[in-house]
Amino acid sequence: MTIGKSEYKIDAPSKVTGEAQFPGDLILDNFLQALVMFSDQPHARMVSIDTGEAEAVQGVVLILTAKDVPVNEYGLTVFDQPVLVGPGSNMPYSDISLWEGDQVAVIVAETLEAAEKALQLIKIEWEELPVISDPVAAMDDDTILHPGHGTNIRDHFKIRKGDMDDGWATADVIVEGTYRLPNQEHAFLQPEAAVGYIDEEGRITVEIAGQWTHEDQEQIAHALNIPPEQVRVKYTAIGGAFGGREDMSLQIVLALATKRLHEKGINRPVRTIWSREESIIGHHKRHQGIIHTKWGATKDGLLMAVETELILDAGAYNYTSNKVLGNAHLMVSGPYAVPNAKIDSYAVYTNNVPGGAFRGFGGPQGAFAAENQMNKLAVALDMDPVELRLKNVLRDGVLSVTQTPFPKGVTMPQVIEQCAESANWGGDWGRQNYTGQGEDGPPDFQSFKTLPPDSKNLRRGRGFACAFKNVGFSFGFPERCEATIKLYGGAEIAQAVLYHAGADVGQGAHTVFRQMVAEALGISVELVEVVASDTATSGDSGSVSASRMTFMAGNAIRGAAERALEAWRDEDRPAEGHYRYEPPRTTAYDVETGACDPNISYGYVAEVVEIAVDIETGHIYTERVVCADDVGKALNPQAIEGQIEGGVVQAHGYAVTENLQIQDGRILNPRLSTYLIPGILDIPARVDSVILEEADPRGPWGARGMAEMPFIPYAPAVTAALYDATGVWFDEIPLTPGRVVEILRAHGSGFQ
Repeated sequence: MTIGKSEYKIDAPSKVTGEAQFPGDLILDNFLQALVMFSDQPHARMVSIDTGEAEAVQGVVLILTAKDVPVNEYGLTVFDQPVLVGPGSNMPYSDISLWEGDQVAVIVAETLEAAEKALQLIKIEWEELPVISDPVAAMDDDTILHPGHGTNIRDHFKIRKGDMDDGWATADVIVEGTYRLPNQEHAFLQPEAAVGYIDEEGRITVEIAGQWTHEDQEQIAHALNIPPEQVRVKYTAIGGAFGGREDMSLQIVLALATKRLHEKGINRPVRTIWSREESIIGHHKRHQGIIHTKWGATKDGLLMAVETELILDAGAYNYTSNKVLGNAHLMVSGPYAVPNAKIDSYAVYTNNVPGGAFRGFGGPQGAFAAENQMNKLAVALDMDPVELRLKNVLRDGVLSVTQTPFPKGVTMPQVIEQCAESANWGGDWGRQNYTGQGEDGPPDFQSFKTLPPDSKNLRRGRGFACAFKNVGFSFGFPERCEATIKLYGGAEIAQAVLYHAGADVGQGAHTVFRQMVAEALGISVELVEVVASDTATSGDSGSVSASRMTFMAGNAIRGAAERALEAWRDEDRPAEGHYRYEPPRTTAYDVETGACDPNISYGYVAEVVEIAVDIETGHIYTERVVCADDVGKALNPQAIEGQIEGGVVQAHGYAVTENLQIQDGRILNPRLSTYLIPGILDIPARVDSVILEEADPRGPWGARGMAEMPFIPYAPAVTAALYDATGVWFDEIPLTPGRVVEILRAHGSGFQ
């Protein structure tokens, strides 16, 4: 038995020794250096571009502009973005930069120095256009950013359930809130880098870090106007992703450069590496958003009505805004039975950095509003927030706001109860004990390490929040995942090789793949080899995102193993089994009512967060997090603990420290010196991982997707704890010291 064991990650030795090859480590013989030029224009029309002086620079081999792109468009779900902005393109409106990170030219040279010199000599004339940076104002359509779409409202989803007049009439208590959510930078360890070349079979090949090899392949092929089989995408080691590598960065332009070089008779590899500043400017972010919502409940604590307007800033292009909006739209009413609901959710084009996939995929935005509302209702009703949730939580067979029940195996009640029990909710948790060393111990939380702590400034609080997370792209998307297994040996299986396109972005996917193959075949894990993340060797796995890969790959691996064993028993050696898993179909939101069957599976999570806050300086210190997750089956328990701890830390940055500042479409702090991801002394002091294993009927060995769950309820649990500590609600994050102090003083708290 290998399932349920904490097997070490198969890539751990190579990463520890430095042998692992990340894209930036790939230095092929006789390579050329590429640089990508950004527009640096949030909204402007390119009147002309002159590359003459740049092309004359010694060492410059090739400069590509919009006229060199065969089909100058791309996009993960909507083709709404030019590969290169500029005149001479075959696509309408592709001469207009809608974002400072739009790419306008690719310079290929013998050296980086030559490429940098050439970049400075490219002359561009711009006609500046009005910059639309406020998504609410953009909805007026005074300036339409995508004329072909006809409106700045990229998507509008509705939910209409029950009778709102009746809902409000039966509500004894009503709470309202307007919540503001920030952008968040992915800040992966490894900035974008790639190598392009012609492989031994004549294919245009790009080695890069991504999340969906076959989608990359299809988008490259579309832009280059060639068959997909002429394109190969291969992932090397990946230094983090979190959704930030789901969309294009360098894939198409490196493939284009490789193609044009080959046409000139130059078959040399070409490589490029972005700086951290280029990375922060050049890829999408978590959507910023504004949510206004009103909830009503009876005096006994039963929800009666929810009315919400949710606006997400899509930025300049769609990326995955439609999918993220779909999740936020579902999650903004929480994991609760709501008899009467009116919800309108919008994704809106602006000239800001595009919003896209990021861990939680719309869930953190929706849950922040829903869980804050639930906690405010608990205060208004003078009811324990855990008790209030258990009165209203979804269960098997109960209709959600989409007027369908969740798939069987709804365990939100069990997760809430287990989290509360593990945290000793309602019991003595040492509100005055700042150190965990006893009632008389000195406080060790201090805003500034150079100054002694002052206990009179410190307040403690704890908060509760819960959430659910869908598995898969959902809402009618044609989910699929392929796996191929080959068996070698004589009387016994001596080796099993899995061919699978799924990426390992640091979460340990390939390790779990190996465990699942061994379990399905009944062999030792040491006999399993994984050949992964290469379109030349595997069928389509779908994206490594949306908490879907373990669920999808596991079902595909089980099917492939069964077929390989059939061939083995027939003495067809080496035996091979291929399987394409297609889960039950989901359906999209009804245009008018939102009725649908949105997801094939869910995971469930609840968190208790205990904080201390210095009301003089506004600094917050998280002492303890209890995070309970129903994972269905813990395929690799230690890896799950790592995901829980990592998710909590990343969520802490979103809630407390990370403050991406955008003005007039420009990112003002594109460096890690001013965009503050949590350091080792900033993160929660203690994370207690509580793993529940309530089997998902559709999951492989009962497993549910789980990697995004720990992130989702953290921010509202922190704001609940902050209310518990100070008596003040905080409806906007991040909770930077300045913001905390400002709001406390506005409410007459803290030091005036």
